[in-house]
Amino acid sequence: MDIKIKITDREGVAHEIDAPTDMNMNLMEVVRSYELAPEGTIGICGGMAMCASCQCYVLSDHVLPEKSDDEEAMLSEAFNVQENSRLGCQLHISEDMDGLEVQLAPEEL
Repeated sequence: MDIKIKITDREGVAHEIDAPTDMNMNLMEVVRSYELAPEGTIGICGGMAMCASCQCYVLSDHVLPEKSDDEEAMLSEAFNVQENSRLGCQLHISEDMDGLEVQLAPEEL
């Protein structure tokens, strides 16, 4: 089953996309598969919560899984962090994320 997710890219353009719930993908992988961020600027560590290149801001009021210690630690060192910051690689696509709205955080240079 696919769910709808709205992702605003770093240029401020909103994309409404279909994300599969049956492929064990995370939000960072979805962003990459739809090429919503230039290659090499997102998911640099491969989804290990070792970089913040996939940081995003959650705009909708979905209840998401708690941040892991690794995610908390990475966000504590990242730039442009806000209250609603999450690492896209740590958000696994599930049916209860239908309608999720996120914005990609600015690229860390």
